Amino acid sequence: MRKLGFIGGGNMAEALAHGLIQHKVFKPADIIVSDVAPERRRKLARTLKVATTHDNTEVLRESAAVLLAVKPQTIDAVMAELAAALSKPGGKAAGKGKLFISIAAGITIERLTGGLGKRARVIRVMPNAPAMVGHGMAAMVRARSATPADEAFALRIFRAVGDAVALKDEKLLDVVTALSGSGPAYVYLFAKAMADAAVSEGIPRELALRMALKTIRGAEQLMRESKREVADLIRAVASPGGTTEAALRRFAEHGFSDIVGAALHAASDRSRELGRAIN
Repeated sequence: MRKLGFIGGGNMAEALAHGLIQHKVFKPADIIVSDVAPERRRKLARTLKVATTHDNTEVLRESAAVLLAVKPQTIDAVMAELAAALSKPGGKAAGKGKLFISIAAGITIERLTGGLGKRARVIRVMPNAPAMVGHGMAAMVRARSATPADEAFALRIFRAVGDAVALKDEKLLDVVTALSGSGPAYVYLFAKAMADAAVSEGIPRELALRMALKTIRGAEQLMRESKREVADLIRAVASPGGTTEAALRRFAEHGFSDIVGAALHAASDRSRELGRAIN
């Protein structure tokens, strides 16, 4: 039996499988992936050397844990198919002890356990796009049926493509969605704004974007490695009467922190609305 099965072989599933293999968490022979698209199956088999199939129930039979990486719009049909397979003679035994890890956005633990059966061991995860380049940030919440060992297993999976944390309160996943799920777009916007301003001052666009990205990456690394408070790091760059102080004063005048806070709250509210609509 393979250790991990993916139902859905899209970009996030590919990134996770690649990270797991690259970091030697699993061997290619430990992984099986199902997808409706033949071209995706061929690509995954060719590049990752993993087993692929069009049959979701084969993944269910052949793996100890199943990662649900399908779109929220299709997850009900997928869960119904899996529940039907488990309800067949011998199916309960085949599915006994099965762990399901879902990355379907907005699909609650209640809905997952309702669709897969109350005995299903379920963990809900909110990953983000940088996982596709090995720098993801994921947060997860386990159902009561899942064990601490299940949680440790899931953390190991997502830490293969970045970092991951376990939370106790599922409601916090809406804030996680706003912070790390949507967060990359905020950084892209800030980088673009800096580059656009530099271009208006005469720097070529390619160079402006290169400098903006390197500045963001360097600042992130220094902030991560430094033991100093963020406010101290800001003061270290902002000499009195200097250029940085002039820029920070303009940020403050336009309510930069308030804008960021309002944006994050809006994203959190929208995540809650979408969750209610989906469920």
